[in-house]
Amino acid sequence: MASSLRLSLLLLAAALACTQCLAQSPAAPAPAPAGPLNLTAILEKASQYTTFMRLLASTQVDNQIANQVNTSTEGMTVFAPTDNAFQNLKPGTLNGLSVQEQVQLVLYHVLPKFYNFENFETVSNPVRTQATGQDGEPFGLNIVSIGNRQVNVSTGMVTVQLNNALRERFPLAVYQVDMVLLPKELFGAKSPKSAPKSSAPKSDDSKSDDKADGPATAASADAEGRNAGYGLRSLGMKFVAGVGILTAGLLF
Repeated sequence: MASSLRLSLLLLAAALACTQCLAQSPAAPAPAPAGPLNLTAILEKASQYTTFMRLLASTQVDNQIANQVNTSTEGMTVFAPTDNAFQNLKPGTLNGLSVQEQVQLVLYHVLPKFYNFENFETVSNPVRTQATGQDGEPFGLNIVSIGNRQVNVSTGMVTVQLNNALRERFPLAVYQVDMVLLPKELFGAKSPKSAPKSSAPKSDDSKSDDKADGPATAASADAEGRNAGYGLRSLGMKFVAGVGILTAGLLF
């Protein structure tokens, strides 16, 4: 009996000691907070966006997006053209753009607000892009929701359907597009400049002057000829009269 009591007390003491050890053990670490959103990492994971990532880096738009998407309360939306989309452009299209125009082209693929497929049903066209000026014009997009998660995006030059959402959670939405969004402000027909008025050739002026002065010159010459003839006739008559008088004087 005494042995059973001692065994029970020992087991109780051991249980109490284990309880204290568990109470003093450190708590499990909380999950680390998610890091800032990285558009480049999203595109790398999805692959087939090498050209677009290169443009994002060379124009430094990737830094602008990283700063804004992690601080903005509106979020952002990115339309990411695939490598095939860039390959389908006419040769030299990108190289023909200045640095500023390349920046505008990339910013044209970024909306300064988060849009999921449901949000696209309520947009007001034209939709502002990051390339849009402070006055709201130009570089806008026309976005039409057809329903059943089908959305068409039009630039006025190309129209493309949103096929795949690489990410669709606030504050960043990234959608695949199979065509490069070409803004008409960069790729539309340029209005022809008015040609400067060319002055008529000097030789033509001389000819026109000759034609204009021709009749007057001829008339002046005729008048001078008539005056000269009249003067000669008058002088001849005077000479004849003088000879007659002289002859009459000799006879008498």
